[in-house]
Amino acid sequence: MAANTTHPGRDRVVTVLVALTAVGFVLYALVRILGLERGFPLVPLLAYAPLVLFAAPVALLGALLLRRWWSAAAIALAGVLLATAIVPRALESEPVALQGPPLRLLTLNAHFGHVDPDIVVDLVREHEVELLALQEVTPEMVAGLDTAGLEELLPYAVDHSAPAAAGGSVHSVYPLDDLGDVGHDIGSLAMPRAGLRVPDAAGPVEVVSVHPMPPRRPSTMAVWRDGLRGLPEATDGTVRILAGDFNTTLDHAEMRDVLESGYIDAAAHLGRGLTGTWPVGGPLPRAAIDHVLVDERVAVVELEILDVPGTTHRALMTRLTLPGGRV
Repeated sequence: MAANTTHPGRDRVVTVLVALTAVGFVLYALVRILGLERGFPLVPLLAYAPLVLFAAPVALLGALLLRRWWSAAAIALAGVLLATAIVPRALESEPVALQGPPLRLLTLNAHFGHVDPDIVVDLVREHEVELLALQEVTPEMVAGLDTAGLEELLPYAVDHSAPAAAGGSVHSVYPLDDLGDVGHDIGSLAMPRAGLRVPDAAGPVEVVSVHPMPPRRPSTMAVWRDGLRGLPEATDGTVRILAGDFNTTLDHAEMRDVLESGYIDAAAHLGRGLTGTWPVGGPLPRAAIDHVLVDERVAVVELEILDVPGTTHRALMTRLTLPGGRV
């Protein structure tokens, strides 16, 4: 008599597990596509949308091998939805040709001011930086930067430094005007806003050193959202640059709203939008939360993503051309 090799109970368990996996992928994709993430923990979980996309083909293959066709179809649908949103930032966009003044910008989260000021000054000198946006810069670090010679390279500064992670600053080779602080206005981390007087630029230029509160716990969600919503829109004659630690990826609806006001992400524009910037050396996978957003009238020429000792963030070195007249 032939042995019965079927296991109905085991098959049901496998079917349920595969179906739950498929439901998870579909729900995640819908949250991302429809911008439904609200509160903790959905907002931090959405930072890893590219990893979920990369996991989808593995889950699809497993469902196909197990002959769970409906679950396989659902996982495939979720993968397509995520790919539609995520893959374009890995593709280089058509370059914008401008005749205007160049601008070399470096942004860095100094991690509670722990980055050696000499390293920062060396980066400014090596990359011929003209505009520097710092986050988590302390008064002690500002003093160290002056001692290390930053003032000789970038003599103008808007200094909103503060203890621990609360401070920010902007340093420039061009004269700066202090235009206030987006973060201070909402009782959050410093996000100094500066007017930049660039010779031969087609109009006024503004820069914000961006650093909204990280969405790490339920109590910070509202101020994280308000920090992003407080950023100036790129909707008038002023050319604006937002640079820093956004604590946000391009998959968050709040970040997409910022972009839709008239900005482009420099890394995504050059096909490097999936390169993680934080955490360096930590147990978590890297997420792209540090950004340079520029007015759509600005040409993004080059981007370097740099590891810097003393911080869990990577620095972004961007070469831009400001509008002075299209060719």
